[in-house]
Amino acid sequence: MFAAELRAGCRGREARPWDRRRWVQVFEACDEDKKGYLSREDFKVAVVMLFGYKPSKMEADSVMASINSNTSGICLEEFVKLMEKKKAAHLYQNEIRQIFTAFDRQYRGFLTLEDFKKAFQQVAPKLPERIVLEAFREVDQDSDGHVSFKDFEYAMNYGQNEA
Repeated sequence: MFAAELRAGCRGREARPWDRRRWVQVFEACDEDKKGYLSREDFKVAVVMLFGYKPSKMEADSVMASINSNTSGICLEEFVKLMEKKKAAHLYQNEIRQIFTAFDRQYRGFLTLEDFKKAFQQVAPKLPERIVLEAFREVDQDSDGHVSFKDFEYAMNYGQNEA
């Protein structure tokens, strides 16, 4: 997921000064030997400190492969850019979750056609019901009559990596 987050970019959100200060502080704390860069393991610790999860081997490989091959690790500016993108992607994921939750008024963890109709009635009241039905069928990946969060997230992210 981290690689997808990197591709997602900043989506127009600028990092706040205190975010940058925090990222610099974490970078400095993880660069214990004052090498001027974070090794693979240092990077993993930094992500845990900032986002609360340990990146998988695949995620770490992806990040390490994306850095300048002339260095032994991630320099401060590369780290800050990565964290800006990571934060933007994290915020975007939270927005998707909030939209899904707003549609899921019964707190069932899935959306029905009726939920879709009510949501579209609020945001696009003149949209023909057949279009809402087509949208629901498109998003309902397994055609079980329920749109799970995973289905919804997939639909919201559709086409994001084609730019």
